[in-house]
Amino acid sequence: MLVALLGLGDDAAWPGRTFTTGATASNILGLACGREAVIAARFHSAAVTASSTSPAPAPVTVAEAGLLAACQAAGVREIQVLTSMAHSSLVKAASVLGLGHTAVKELSASADEPWRLDLDAVERELARDPAVASIIAVSAGEVNTGRFATNALDMPKLRSLANRYGAWLHVDGAFGIFARALPQTDEFLSLRANTAGLELADSITADGHKLLNVPYDAGIFLCRDAAIQTQVFSNPNAAYLATPPPAQTNKTTTTTPTTTPIHSPLNMGLENSRRFRALPVYATLLSAGRAGTAEMLVHMVRLARAVASFVRDSPDYEWLPDPNALLESTHIIVLFRARDAALNEVLVDRVNATRAVFVSGTSWAGRKAARIAVSSWRVDVDADFAVIKRVLTTLAVEANSAAAVGEAVSAS
Repeated sequence: MLVALLGLGDDAAWPGRTFTTGATASNILGLACGREAVIAARFHSAAVTASSTSPAPAPVTVAEAGLLAACQAAGVREIQVLTSMAHSSLVKAASVLGLGHTAVKELSASADEPWRLDLDAVERELARDPAVASIIAVSAGEVNTGRFATNALDMPKLRSLANRYGAWLHVDGAFGIFARALPQTDEFLSLRANTAGLELADSITADGHKLLNVPYDAGIFLCRDAAIQTQVFSNPNAAYLATPPPAQTNKTTTTTPTTTPIHSPLNMGLENSRRFRALPVYATLLSAGRAGTAEMLVHMVRLARAVASFVRDSPDYEWLPDPNALLESTHIIVLFRARDAALNEVLVDRVNATRAVFVSGTSWAGRKAARIAVSSWRVDVDADFAVIKRVLTTLAVEANSAAAVGEAVSAS
């Protein structure tokens, strides 16, 4: 149902699928599968090179031999993760998997658009050293700005580069990937263009607790290669956890029936003991349907754009990261700060103290900022915007009055 909702192509193209505890666990799965795949790609390259001279060495997997032994056998001295404005969970995943924080390399297109991935820099990194294997991690919805690393033209090129250099293409979809479920209208053309091509990835992560409005925890992981996923996460020596071969689902269609294997969750993720995480997501999708889910997302985007428009045009606030950006670039995140320095220092606390609106505290370009993330099925665009506008206007008026009193006192 999620593959269909997000327009990720043929259902059978994603045989590796599981629910996780969240974005961190899903990114661990993605990098772990990528780590295994890029080592295997190096063995394949060695086999092709050696075929005319001597027998190729037998493949050594990370799952079987460990990272150091597998890298040594494959002639790999480094595994790097190429990304732009990566979520902290990706960096954490790199640490957990033995790649290290410094393996995550930021390749931003420019200082003005640090969330955009520099494809020329990616190609240079892929080509610079045959002893360096690479995982490309695309941020589909940067956490502070909500902006996207790629567009419709970028993903096909990244797919081509990954194929050429034996890299793994991973998408951290977080909340951004759900823009693919928006209606195909001019209103959402920009967002759909920024999420176009994500179906070309080798693995995808997303979070249900954001835009699907389900409780923590409901991380989502999709993988094109179930064999690699089970190679990494299976229980190899526990007889009491032995599972039968993947079951086949029966699908009745008007054409030729198709089947998709269902793998045991025991062999697809981190946990052996797990709860029924799929249930609330299934209930949400079943209840709302594709049209209802799209309409829910529409309300969220429209509210975020209304707030962005107000902040952009206000003399009291600054719309970040670019006050000259098109409103159509807004998905569900609005990043802003108060122009008055004193108010900006306490803005988050003052907003949240009203108990009418909640904002997250963050920073941008070295200064404090506030972040609104619209992610509720209860959004009423007009009513909710009126509340947000009233709160921000009141705080600005109070700050201006206090400043005026301070200036009068100083003058006296």
